[in-house]
Amino acid sequence: MHLLQVSASFSAAHAIVIGGLREALHGHDWHVTLTISGESLDAEGLLIDFHAVSARLAEVIAPFANRCLNDVPPFDRLNPTAELVASHIGQAMTGWLFEMSDGGRGLKVAEVRITEAVGCAAIYRSP
Repeated sequence: MHLLQVSASFSAAHAIVIGGLREALHGHDWHVTLTISGESLDAEGLLIDFHAVSARLAEVIAPFANRCLNDVPPFDRLNPTAELVASHIGQAMTGWLFEMSDGGRGLKVAEVRITEAVGCAAIYRSP
């Protein structure tokens, strides 16, 4: 098994609902670590190109940068928790990976780790 990780970050605000109460709007510097796994390397000895993964991850998180997550789809309809942000990124990257590898190399999102505060992380793992 091979693993490849890329990281990115963005600043954004959110106000989540906990126990039926909406907390005050506040901001974070969100740190994203994406881990991709696969059983085999390509003919060039790569799992997948770091640059391509970084570029796609940047596209996925770009709508969130310097915004209030509560105003940005899909979080204009969903509670913008770190868990759901991680899940959204993981699902967006999963579809892209399938297309990039023609569905045949078995690449998958192993994990998306979101850190919104020091010592606090939410992790999404693909099924």
